[in-house]
Amino acid sequence: MFYLRLARGYRVVDLGRWLLTATAAAMVAAFLLRALGRALSDPPGHGTALERLFWCLPPLLAIAWFAAVAARALPAQRPERMAGLTAAGAGPARIRLLIAGEIALACTAGGLVTLLVFLVLRNDIASGSLAPELGMGVPLPLAAPVALLALLPLTGGLAAALALPAREALPGTPEPVRARRFGVLRGTAAGLLALGGTLTELYALRPDAAGDPRPLALPADLGHTSAVLLAGWAAAALGLALLTGPLLACAGRLLALGWPGARRLLAGRGLTGMARRLSAPLAVLAFTVAVVLTSVRHWVAPGAAGTGPVPATEALLITGCAVAAALARLTELRATRRSVGFGLLRLGASPRLLFGAAFLRWAVGGTVLLLTGGLTAALAAGILT
Repeated sequence: MFYLRLARGYRVVDLGRWLLTATAAAMVAAFLLRALGRALSDPPGHGTALERLFWCLPPLLAIAWFAAVAARALPAQRPERMAGLTAAGAGPARIRLLIAGEIALACTAGGLVTLLVFLVLRNDIASGSLAPELGMGVPLPLAAPVALLALLPLTGGLAAALALPAREALPGTPEPVRARRFGVLRGTAAGLLALGGTLTELYALRPDAAGDPRPLALPADLGHTSAVLLAGWAAAALGLALLTGPLLACAGRLLALGWPGARRLLAGRGLTGMARRLSAPLAVLAFTVAVVLTSVRHWVAPGAAGTGPVPATEALLITGCAVAAALARLTELRATRRSVGFGLLRLGASPRLLFGAAFLRWAVGGTVLLLTGGLTAALAAGILT
C-alpha cells in the first residue's frame, strides 16, 4: 500500500524509469523461460541447458547496472520526495530499502507478465516452431519458473540497495558536483593497459601470423579467434574504459586553459567536475555500443553465417540498458547543477551563455566518447575472422 501511495506522485520521469525497468525485466524473463523450455524439450544428456543459462547473464547484468544507476540518481531527481520521507521519520537505511523495493517491484511485474504469456502459449496456442522453445508436451515443474524469475527482483533490488551511499546526512539533498582529481597511478595504469593490449593485438595481427591457428570459437556466430588476440583486445578495452574519466577531466582542463572566456571557463570547469561521476556510465556505453556495432557489421557482411534472434535481441536490450543508465546519470548531474545555473542567472548571466557552455561541454565529452568507443570497436573488428 505504501508503494501505491508513492506511485500516485509519479511524474513522467518516474513512470518512464519504472516502465523501462519492467520492460527490460520482461525481456530477460523471456530468455530465462526460453532456456527452461528448451531444457524440458531436449533429450536427457544434451548438455546445452547450462550454455543457454549463461546467455541470460549479460542481460541480467545489464538490468543490475541500470537499476544501480537509476537508484543512485533518484534522490537528486526527486529531492522533495526524499525530504518528505525524511520528515515522516524514514532514515537513510529505510529510504534505501524503499528505493530497492520499488525497483524490485518493477522487475517482478515484468517477470510476471512474461510468465503469464509463457503459460498461455503453452496451452496449445503457440505454433509448432515455438513448441521446443516453450517445452510443450512436457509437464512444467512449478519451482523451476519461480526460481528463475526470482533472480530478477533479487538482482535489481540488491543492485539498487548497494548503489546508494551507505550514509547520508539528509537524504534528498543533492550532492554538489566537485572537481575531484584522478590519481596519477590510475591514469598511468589505464594508459599502459590500453597501450599494452593494443600492441599485443597488433603483434598477433602481423602479416606473417596469418597462418596462426584460431581455436577459440566466439559466441553468436562471430567466427574464431586466438587467445592472444582476445586477451589483447580485452586488456585494451579495459584500459580505454578506465581512461574515459581521466580523458574527460583532461579535456575540461584544456578548455579552461590560459585566459578563457566565460563560455569556455564554464564548460571546462563543468566537464572537469562531472568527469568522475560520468566516467563509469559513459565507459560502459562506449564499450557496449562498440561491441554491438562490431557484431552487427560482422553479421551483415557478405558470406557471414548470420545469427539467430536471441543474440540480436540481447544486443538490443544491453544497449538500451546502457543508454538508459547514461541518461539517468546525466539527469542526476543536471539536477545537482540546477542551483548553480539559477545562481548564475541571478548574477546576470544570459541563458544563451549557459546554453553555449552546455553545448561546448557535451561536444567535447562526445568527442572523448567517440575516441574511446571508436578505438574499442576498431580493435574488436581485428579479432573477428
